Amino acid sequence: VTVAESGGDLVQPGGSLRLSCTTFGMGFERYAMAWFRQAPGKEREGVVCMSWDGESTYYADSVKGRFAVSKDNGKDSLTLQMNNLKPDDTAIYYCAASGYYSGGTECPASDFPFWGQGTQVTISS
Repeated sequence: VTVAESGGDLVQPGGSLRLSCTTFGMGFERYAMAWFRQAPGKEREGVVCMSWDGESTYYADSVKGRFAVSKDNGKDSLTLQMNNLKPDDTAIYYCAASGYYSGGTECPASDFPFWGQGTQVTISS
């Protein structure tokens, strides 16, 4: 299984950015998908976790109302639309996949065995 992210960039506060994640070697439509991020000196944080069928989607409180995830089973891709970006959103963003995450009120990294290399998002004026 290969997971690859793209779309990271330098953006001004208040701006928008779209991250993309593609996968290879897996039945994408049956996998739960997630975005995590890690800022310098901080622990990895679950940003959004989506169950395989999209019935359950968890968003971190810090991004609710600003970020939106979408899963395209036809293209084996996951997109994270990020709006009204803030300097605190600066981090490396990772896409991850899981064959067993079932959704709920948590987004634990330990539930996701397959990870991309990450893409840098920097919010600065």
